[in-house]
Amino acid sequence: MNQPGKLRAGAGAEWLLGGFGVLRKQPLALGLVGLVFAIVSLLPLLFAAVPMLSLLGQLVVVVLTPILFGGMVHAVREVDQGRPAHPGQLLQGIREGKAMALVAQLLPQFAAGLVVIVLLVVMVGPTALQGMMAAVEQSQGGANPDPAMFDGFPFGAFALWMLLALVVGLFAYMFTFLFPAQVMFDGTPPLEAMKRSFRACIANMGAFLVFIVMFMLVAIGIMIAAQIVGMIIGIFAGALVASLVAQLLMMAVLMPVLMGAVYFAWRQTIGGSAREAGIQPPPASGIEV
Repeated sequence: MNQPGKLRAGAGAEWLLGGFGVLRKQPLALGLVGLVFAIVSLLPLLFAAVPMLSLLGQLVVVVLTPILFGGMVHAVREVDQGRPAHPGQLLQGIREGKAMALVAQLLPQFAAGLVVIVLLVVMVGPTALQGMMAAVEQSQGGANPDPAMFDGFPFGAFALWMLLALVVGLFAYMFTFLFPAQVMFDGTPPLEAMKRSFRACIANMGAFLVFIVMFMLVAIGIMIAAQIVGMIIGIFAGALVASLVAQLLMMAVLMPVLMGAVYFAWRQTIGGSAREAGIQPPPASGIEV
């Protein structure tokens, strides 16, 4: 059984740099893979006018997303090993018969969602939540919410809930952070993959937190850049197209980087053979042809 390796906190930054390094090896190919992923994730927007179809589309995307994660990390390894990436690799998990195993990573996310909802009801209270929902509905209708609707709203409890929700989300993510790589490359059963991912994150908590913080900062920077591009396009094509383009561009870059980081984190912790061989992530600068 592979045991998670113990790494210094700075390894979290190396994972992120490794993700960028792989993207720069084949920026167009991996960018296209990320773009297809982004398009699939936004498909429910096409049915926004039909609530039932929109809900069905969202459910389909929820189930497909972990399968696409597995395909994305497969594409990243292909690039790292000198082979080309292409959008068809997003379905590699289905071709290898690993679709159901990949979908199992939704379990910690669903559990975390239930915990967060229960905490919200307990900490904020049903009455305050109803008032907040009414205010949101007014704002969506174009009207300014009545300030009196927020009288007595427990803002302190709500802020504490947001902090706890973040902690719960990070806790759940530790079970799935290294999950796709294990299922795709090691054939690890789902529950065992979750346990190994959690143990690896606990053993390397410093590196894991460094990666999370740096990835969030990078995501904000990429989002701002994508919004600027969207605004320029919006001058000619309108606000809706601008928003859509910005989201697609952001995900087209972020998804290959994220799964590239997952790949290198797996290789340095659970993928012990590569770690023992001293293999390092590729540099984050320069484009290899």
